[in-house]
Amino acid sequence: MNRKTLALPALAALLAPVLVACGGSDGAGKGSGAIVIGTTDRFEETTDAPAPFDPAVAYDIGAWNVLHSTFQTLLRLPRSGTSPVADAASKCAFGDRKNEQFRCTLRSGLKFSNGHALTAEDVKFSIDRARKINFENGPVSLLSNIDSVETPNDLEVVFHLKSPDATFPQKIATPAAAILDSETYAKDKIGNGFQVTGSGPYTLQTQEKDGRVVKAVFSKNKNYQGSVEVRNDKVEMRFFDDAKSMEGALKAGDIDIINRTLTPEQLGRMRGATGSGVRLLEAPGQEISFLAFNTDDPTVKNKAVRQAMAQVIDRQALARDSYERTSDPLYSLVPSGITGHQNSFSNKYGEPSADKARTLLKGANITTPVSLTLTYTDDHYGEATAKAFKTLQKQLNASGLFNAKIQGVKWSDFRPEAAKGKYAVYGMGWYPDFPDPDNFVAPFFGKDNFLRSPYQNARISTQLIPDSREAAQREAAAKYFQQAQDIVAEEVPVLPLWQGKQYVAARDNVTGAEWALNSASEIQPWELGRGV
Repeated sequence: MNRKTLALPALAALLAPVLVACGGSDGAGKGSGAIVIGTTDRFEETTDAPAPFDPAVAYDIGAWNVLHSTFQTLLRLPRSGTSPVADAASKCAFGDRKNEQFRCTLRSGLKFSNGHALTAEDVKFSIDRARKINFENGPVSLLSNIDSVETPNDLEVVFHLKSPDATFPQKIATPAAAILDSETYAKDKIGNGFQVTGSGPYTLQTQEKDGRVVKAVFSKNKNYQGSVEVRNDKVEMRFFDDAKSMEGALKAGDIDIINRTLTPEQLGRMRGATGSGVRLLEAPGQEISFLAFNTDDPTVKNKAVRQAMAQVIDRQALARDSYERTSDPLYSLVPSGITGHQNSFSNKYGEPSADKARTLLKGANITTPVSLTLTYTDDHYGEATAKAFKTLQKQLNASGLFNAKIQGVKWSDFRPEAAKGKYAVYGMGWYPDFPDPDNFVAPFFGKDNFLRSPYQNARISTQLIPDSREAAQREAAAKYFQQAQDIVAEEVPVLPLWQGKQYVAARDNVTGAEWALNSASEIQPWELGRGV
């Protein structure tokens, strides 16, 4: 079967209501106070990440949801769409035809939440700080193409790039380029705890227990000057240990809205429910899930083993049995709906086949069954992850070619250990930093890839990606990413599994829920209000 191109409309951050579900009793859902968001995300201090909300450290969707609300960037993604708009800046543009110099002018009179003036020097300080700290699991790779930052005066910032990069406006719209107060943050080390001093739409106060955030309160920042229209005075984020208790709180009216993370069973139940009180909204999404390989590990060093896994795994069954069709099978790192997507894995391997996988292993003189352990995090990507890995284990072992075991690890240990190469095969998820094919290819390959994978491919990192970044019109870059996807299908340094959809469940007196997520799947709490 050829799945060369599966086209979905580009995500416009617009969620469509798909049902009206059963409601509950009085509470926050019917109150006039803070809009209360429920989440199963966990934020805790660890030895490896003592400051989870430090922009030089934070590099996951949960933490970025906090940072987008509390820090400003020069540009930000708009209410809908994928082209960044000015926020702390009044205007930004490339100053040359080669996309090697990017100039921004700040809005006049900007202030941090503590009253300190925000100037071009703070922008330079923030970029230089992130690059100097160079946190191992942080987002510094998004800034790696910056050669220098110049500040001709208090309102002008000039970025000199090492090479052309048409995606640079997207990169500085991420929290990797969050603007910090140079009088508050140290220039060469990360902070401690959960303190935030920014100039974004909200200020932040947290309640902690045993080094973990149990409640976060976002209050409208009176000093904020930017392009966001804040439609509420206060938003509260409450943290739940499991999706079941979070759903109960929503139905009871104790919280107003849920984005992360509902289980497939819950989504299926909500989708089929009738009554009043809660709406479920659905849209195409860009979240992807994949298996990553430590290609130096003897178990999977021979690419024939990785290819055989790609040949055996049945993504259709995985999406059906483990995710109840709340996700779609994925046959490339670049998901459908993104420019340049093509189903390279399906084109190369076709339908799942143990016989074809056996031929691959035999041709490489690999003794079967191949013993390996699939490692996943059991507290970060949702409760369905464990079920999915049991399905993967069953599929691999049923072929007779593998003796696969599985193990779940807490995220606080999983992420640093994976980066150190402890696991031969492990499950990862990826939310885009920005909605461009570059962000589904570039972070995975090259010396400073975010996985810290030993796998490198010179053609991808030194030819295809640089060539693609010279294309200001991103459709013209599609051919480079299609070639990269074919290389990944051949080498299998990662193995795509599924592509998620976006869901928001909200009480029916909450307005703006259809705008709750932007095109990078990040929460936009300022859109939420109360009404009919």
